[in-house]
Amino acid sequence: MSRRTTADAVLDSLLAHGIDTLYALPGVHNDFLFDAIAQSGGRMRALHPRHEQTSAYMALGAALATGRPQVCAMVPGPGVLNASAALLTAYGMGAPVLALAGQIPTDAIDKGWGHLHELPDQLGLLRHFTKYAARIPAAADAPALVAEAIRQALSGRMRPVALECAIDTWGRAGVATDVAPLPILNPPIDATTIEAAAALLARAERPIIIAGGGAIDAATGLLALAERLQAPVLTYRRGRGVIPTTHPLAVSLPVGHRLWREADLVLGIGTRMHFAQSNWGTDAGLKIIRLDIDAEEHNRFRRPDVAIHADAADGVAALLAALPATTRPARADVAAAQAWFAERLTRQEPQMGYLRALRAALPADGIVVEDVTQVGFVGRLAFPVDAPRRYISPGYQDNLGWGYGAALGVQAALPDRAVVAISGDGGFMYQAAELATAMRHTLPVVAVVFDDGAFGNVKRIQAERFGNRLIAHDLANPDFHDFARSFGMQAWRVAEPAAFAPALAAALATRAPALLHVKVGEMPSPWDMLALPRVRGFDEAWRPALP
Repeated sequence: MSRRTTADAVLDSLLAHGIDTLYALPGVHNDFLFDAIAQSGGRMRALHPRHEQTSAYMALGAALATGRPQVCAMVPGPGVLNASAALLTAYGMGAPVLALAGQIPTDAIDKGWGHLHELPDQLGLLRHFTKYAARIPAAADAPALVAEAIRQALSGRMRPVALECAIDTWGRAGVATDVAPLPILNPPIDATTIEAAAALLARAERPIIIAGGGAIDAATGLLALAERLQAPVLTYRRGRGVIPTTHPLAVSLPVGHRLWREADLVLGIGTRMHFAQSNWGTDAGLKIIRLDIDAEEHNRFRRPDVAIHADAADGVAALLAALPATTRPARADVAAAQAWFAERLTRQEPQMGYLRALRAALPADGIVVEDVTQVGFVGRLAFPVDAPRRYISPGYQDNLGWGYGAALGVQAALPDRAVVAISGDGGFMYQAAELATAMRHTLPVVAVVFDDGAFGNVKRIQAERFGNRLIAHDLANPDFHDFARSFGMQAWRVAEPAAFAPALAAALATRAPALLHVKVGEMPSPWDMLALPRVRGFDEAWRPALP
């Protein structure tokens, strides 16, 4: 117990929870918070980008790469709104990000007086894209609120949380008692549902597992479960690497779609199963087991035959213990579908050429952050990933321009790892000014910018669906090579996949911020592998042929 300002109490609480980095821009509403960091004796570092969206994206990237809570801060009103896209993405991706939002003076909140950065019902707005949001009224309340916010972020389904603090509260002193990290609350295993699920799995002849972001920390047990059942494991975006993608049972979205038609059971682990249930269809011949820490997910789309409310790692371990120890023979249908997909990818050049070169140059434990781009669309299907958290994709928000800022956060959290951000020219320009942040904080991310002079996906849709009536797709770009050099950054020009691997290897070897400017033309469409048709739940007479 000691007398401290609210800012000091918050800072001490963050440090007690193992958080030593704040991603934030300074601003008058949060001056006392930054002053507390300045007086912390180096215990807390502040990494300041050039835009509030990037501060939140950096915290998001750090959280996704580590699985640990990360903190960003922003001024009220415009600052909160600038950061909101990143917080919404964190919500969709299940990332434990704590946002510290400034606020106008306490006596003026929601009065409409026109204070600097005033936003009506800011706390209510934050509650739309966070799991928990509260206001810090005084220093005495700060330790308990920080502890509760972090517990909420980590308990059950991980999601972002927010604490709001008024400009006059940050610097006001009071007696604050430290609160130790609170226990993480996860549901206990229900033996009855485990037994019911194990019975269905034991009888299934053609099971398939779909593993999402909630399965990341269940990787070891999940691989053992898949091998015992000889069940292919479908991953996409967040789940990539939950089992090594080189494993014969690791399948991508198009392979999973081909197997879906004849599957007799699906086990969804930590996944919304949106594509499969909503788009591909279900019927009475498909048993469904959902294993999810979020009970709200169980009944989306269709009520499952068995719903296991549990942490993924706990649930998978329980299923392994309940199943017979014998391993089934390999399945010919899985091998055939994998062979079909390998042949299909041969027609996806130059994207696959660049992805092969990226894999060749990147260290085994290197991390790729994928923005929304043509190479990224193929990467989330085909880039080899041997462990979780090594291929970071934006989840269902899929928001253009998130990638470079998130990659900076990944690098800040894991300084010894190689980090590559792949972007298109459209997405990269959302945060192009953050090259200054990479240089200022010596964050050796290699930015790869694929430049086709257009919003390439928009152009393709307009050409294919709207009679080639092109509008608002073409871009006026800088010379990205020279643009990067203007920040003092090393840069390379690349025009073909053969030159990409050596250029990337050279950039990574510098251990300094770098950029590769890759000029490309129109690339072949990957959408026949992504927008997959319904294959279940209707009459055979008009069932479409598989691609």
